[in-house]
This record gives sequence, structure tokens and C-alpha cells, in this order.
Amino acid sequence: MVDYQYKGPVLFIDDEMHIRLSAKQTLELAGFDVVCLESAEDALKQLEQGWPGIVISDIKMPSMDGIMFMEKAHEIDKDIPIILITGHGDVTMAVQAMRDGAYDFIEKPFPSELLTDVAGRAMEKLALIRENKELRAKLKNQSGIAENLLGKSQPIEQLRKLIGNIANTDTDVLIMGETGTGKEMVARCLHENSSRHNAHFVAVNCGAMPETIFESELFGYEPGAFPNNPNRRIGKIEYSSGGTLFLDEIETLPMSMQVKLLRVLQERSIERLGSNTVIPLNLRILAATKTDLLSEVQKGNFREDLYYRLSVVVVSTPPLRKWKEDIPLLFQHFAEEASTRFSRDCPAIREGQTQSLITHNWPGNVRELKNAAERYVLNDGQSPLAQTQEPLEEENQSLAHKVEAFEKGLIMQALEQSNGSIKEAMELLDIPRKTLSDKCKKYEIDKADFQQK
Repeated sequence: MVDYQYKGPVLFIDDEMHIRLSAKQTLELAGFDVVCLESAEDALKQLEQGWPGIVISDIKMPSMDGIMFMEKAHEIDKDIPIILITGHGDVTMAVQAMRDGAYDFIEKPFPSELLTDVAGRAMEKLALIRENKELRAKLKNQSGIAENLLGKSQPIEQLRKLIGNIANTDTDVLIMGETGTGKEMVARCLHENSSRHNAHFVAVNCGAMPETIFESELFGYEPGAFPNNPNRRIGKIEYSSGGTLFLDEIETLPMSMQVKLLRVLQERSIERLGSNTVIPLNLRILAATKTDLLSEVQKGNFREDLYYRLSVVVVSTPPLRKWKEDIPLLFQHFAEEASTRFSRDCPAIREGQTQSLITHNWPGNVRELKNAAERYVLNDGQSPLAQTQEPLEEENQSLAHKVEAFEKGLIMQALEQSNGSIKEAMELLDIPRKTLSDKCKKYEIDKADFQQK
């Protein structure tokens, strides 16, 4: 039996006394605090906003049935996990109820182990929701850094601390990290928590701007600088004076522009195209890259002097696979955001779905996780990972499938710890090389996915 850490109160509702007594004994032996009630009306009197427990209710009861009870209970607090008990003929109704917000359903007759397992998972789900709410409430009283960079793992704590140390300075910063790790969010945190926060934050995606207009966009121009152009344009560098200029994908900056940007960094001034007037700037530059700029310097693709000018301080955004312990919390946060934005209910996250979220390697990092949460809400609680979409009725997998999923997760975890080294992974798992190779082939695991780029 799994020992679930969070065990709040359980309301068990059934109009049959022998079922109530049996369930009470089973749940209390598993360590739950149980209150048994005969009617849904009595149960509603026990509930209030923020009630710290779960409800297990029969569907067919006199006066108010379990479906109606669930609707009224969720009017009091939509986060209360409700498990429905069904007869054989009520399964279709129960599946629809899950789509409408029930956490799970148990079909009669049910073994005691199933009852305690579903109750335990519902408690863990509730604990996650409460933790999410408490964390966000705590972050509201902290700086904007903590509000934007959600998480409790060591890599995120270190990132928040570093941002806090350098935010209210004028030093230029190079932000390095994989795609989707939140480099622009870090840049905005640096700006918003500095004395420059009331001035402009100007973001330029160097990779998306055609080289032919790069100079005019960044430096601006005077009337007559181009044929048939009588207008003056303030460039993005000048517009950001007093605030922050954020240059994303700096590695794509053309070599000709690298020379001119270097001069801006050195002189803190510009000349508009078509002008000889030097315009002084009060400027802070933040640059972001998803590549190893020193490697690009060695290849001759990036100027060494510009690299050292930009990298006065280097901030590294960790890939999501390095802080997987925060994935359930982040996913719940993004799912709740999506449910609000799309005016949809936020479906309960099932145990198998949580496991798949944690074992997934997330090559797209936080951006991919956010997309998965939105897809999860829009698909009414179907599997958030596109490659593992399954009908809701198939979520209750067989023991063999669960064992395979667990085994796959252990192998992926070992490869993650060993940075894709088969030798180290087989030592961690204490299995022969051939066995590990066969299982990697069976589960379509590629060691290259875990090797540091």
C-alpha cells in the first residue's frame, strides 16, 4: 500500500449503513480521518470554501443523488476532489461526471485497496492544489521576481537570488539558456525590479529582423537619409534610453552590426543614419542566446570583444529537466491560467498523467509545458502529452502497463543523471548492458536525448 503523505478529512456518503461501516473501517485502517453520512444534504452542511479534505459519494441516493451533490459542492469550492461510487449501469454517467469535474469513480463492488488508493491519490491532488495556492499567496507578498519565476527547486531559487542581486544595477547581462526556458521573462524581471522600471523595455528579436533594415531599425534615421523619405525615425536603441534594451537571439546578429553594437556599448551613444550628431544614451543592454557564444567566437561567427562586453554578468536559465520536482506545480498553475482564459473548468490531474509529465524530457522546456497545460484544458482532461493521447476510459491501466511505465521512468531518470552514458546508467540500475540496451529499444529511448549539448 502506498503511504500518501497528506491525509485530510474524508466525507463518505452512502444511504446504506453496511457500506458506510465497511468503508469507514477500510479508510481508517489506512490512516484517514473519516466522517460517514447518510445523505448528500447532510454532507453539504459540512463543506465550506477551502475545506481541506475529499468527498466519496454514492451516485444513486434518495432525495439528492451524487451528481447533483457534486454540482452543489463545487459551487461551494470547485477544488474539492469528489469521488463517485457507481453501480455497473452507471459507468457512462460517471465518465461524464468526470468530464464535469469529478476526480474519479469506483465501480461496485470494489476491493478495499482500490478505495484507499483512489482516496490517497485524491488527497495528493488536493495537497498539490493547496500548495499551489499557498505558494502564489506567499509570492504576492514578495518581489515581482518570485511572482514571475514560479517554483521551489534549488535551480529556480538560485536564479531568483541572482536576479535579485543584479536587477537594480546598470550592468549589462548575457542570458543563456535553451529554447523555452524563459530568457525574456528573466530579462523583464531584471528590468521591472530595477530603477528603470518606469521607462521603456524594448525587445528586439535579432533572428526575426531582415538584415537589410537592421541598421535603420536599431539606429533610426533623419529626413532625407533614404530617397523619397521625408520623415525622422527614432531607432529602438534610442527609444530604450533610460530603460532597457533586450536583444534576443544575439547570436544571429550580422557581423556588420556586431561592430556597430560594440561601439554603442563602448560609447553609450549613437548617431542616427543621415546625421553627424552624437546622441548620448542612458542605456542598459540585456542580450539572450540559446547557443554557446564562446564556441561561436572560436568559429569566427561572433566577435570576441563584443562577447566580453555583453557578458559582464552571465545568467543561465536551467532547462526544465533539471528541476522536474516543480513540474506538477507548474503544470497545475498553467492549467488554472488556461481554464480562466478559455472559460473552462480545470480538469483534475490523474496519477498516470502526473507520472508522464515527470518522466517526459521536455525538449521545449517551460514553453512546451505551458502548451501541454493549455491542450489539457481544451481537451477536457485528456493526456496532456500529444504522443500519449488516450481515451479517458483507458486511463485505468493494467498492472503490466503500470510496471512498464515505472520501468521506463527509472531508465530515463538514470540516463538523465548520467548525461546519456550507458555505462553509468547500467551501474545506477545494476543491470547488464544488453538488458539496458534491449529495454531502451523496447521503450524507444534514445540516449542522445539526455546528453548535454
